[in-house]
Amino acid sequence: MKNMSNSSPLYRMVQGAVIAALYIVLFLAFQPIGSGVIQFRIAELLCVLPYFTPAAIPGLFIGCMISNLLNGAIILDVVGGSLATLIGAVGSYLLRKNRYLVSVPPILANMVIIPWVLRLGYGSDAMIWFSTITVGIGEFLAIGVLGQFLLTVLLKYRHVLFREEAAA
Repeated sequence: MKNMSNSSPLYRMVQGAVIAALYIVLFLAFQPIGSGVIQFRIAELLCVLPYFTPAAIPGLFIGCMISNLLNGAIILDVVGGSLATLIGAVGSYLLRKNRYLVSVPPILANMVIIPWVLRLGYGSDAMIWFSTITVGIGEFLAIGVLGQFLLTVLLKYRHVLFREEAAA
């Protein structure tokens, strides 16, 4: 039986699906602290994965979208929150040459978009600047701290987990 090529569309689709599933599992496991004006969405630590593979981009987007749907979010949150994750993932992939900059796009995308989703979609009484700060702190902790820790651990195993990109 012939092995599936690491660069095949099916291989990338499976990688993306695994990342989406991991995002959903992490979101559900830590659901009580993952939403609201003050949120710490642990699943966002996976936003560093575009450093290793472009398959993480659709995986993160779909994982975030499904998580928001499972959480009973309104359509503005499902769309806006998922777009923030997509924009951040694309930015992370574009900055993949510097492992420390990979965390910046998802943090910024969420800081800019999520406060408006909370205000317009949920009628949050929190001022935009307050929501920007609280979302930013949660994202910094999830991506800038936990995500960078994950990236550091995965660097050791990149040739096993992300064979295609490691060979390039």
